[in-house]
Amino acid sequence: MSKKFEQISIKSSFMKHNGGLLFRDISGTEFEFKTVIKENHLNTAGITHGGYIATIIDSGAGTGAHRVAGNSLCVTISLDIKFIASTKLDDEVIGFVKILKKTKSMVFLICHLKCNEKIIASASGIWKILKK
Repeated sequence: MSKKFEQISIKSSFMKHNGGLLFRDISGTEFEFKTVIKENHLNTAGITHGGYIATIIDSGAGTGAHRVAGNSLCVTISLDIKFIASTKLDDEVIGFVKILKKTKSMVFLICHLKCNEKIIASASGIWKILKK
């Protein structure tokens, strides 16, 4: 599997506008992604906005679903996020995705985000595999 992270936000899109996301395969069912917190990701309290945390989880976990589904388009059906700790400007956030189950039409997974070796968010989700 890939040892090197690749930029997955190359087309003009919401994630590219927000700074992009680096992604890599660990195995056929495990993936990692990362980003660095920039000023536009902060809320008025000076910590990373929860909406941005949700965005990177949705994008990173969704890419994992897409890959395990043979690169078929996938859309989020359900995403349950627990916000555990905060991050700040210039922090590197690393996400880990584990696929729990893939059926013909669904992908079930878990995801957690870490920063400085601490879990900052935990999520579980379901993605629908769209027909090609």
